[in-house]
Amino acid sequence: METLMEDEEYNWKEVKLPILIPKVGTEEPELERETGGRRRGRDILIAIDHGPNSKHAFDWAVAHFCRLADTLHLVHAVSSLQNHIVYDTTQVLIEKLAVEAFQVAMVKTVGRVVEGDAGKIICKEADRLKPAAVVMGTRGRSLFKSVLQGSVSEYCFHNCKSAPVVIVPGKEAGEESTI
Repeated sequence: METLMEDEEYNWKEVKLPILIPKVGTEEPELERETGGRRRGRDILIAIDHGPNSKHAFDWAVAHFCRLADTLHLVHAVSSLQNHIVYDTTQVLIEKLAVEAFQVAMVKTVGRVVEGDAGKIICKEADRLKPAAVVMGTRGRSLFKSVLQGSVSEYCFHNCKSAPVVIVPGKEAGEESTI
């Protein structure tokens, strides 16, 4: 476990991804824009958890937002890094999503499990990375419940100042997640 010191301390663990994903090479691929210049890869932060709406937001980002030279930063907020069961389960999830991201969009993936309040952690990670966008799903609550109980996506929408926040609506009722 490493501690990152910025405005205040918070604990995080980098997820070590196995060598299941073929290496694409160290140099960035030459991609042409309309202007003819070299396009650099972007950092895209995706907030994940073990729910179906999180998987749906990940699927949307990989299918509609990612391009070849991008790097996905998968961030999962937990209440305690001392809980090895949660960390191990999250590591398996991030590995699975990394393989899927490579198969679908051929993008690199970095995983991080961070200890703390989900909304604050996602905004802090966005401040650290300065990504092109923060992509997240919704919990699927009604507007009334969301106002009463609070919402991580709503918190990030109002408090994330370093990147645009893309909130992917939940799947329609009856559709199954592939988690």
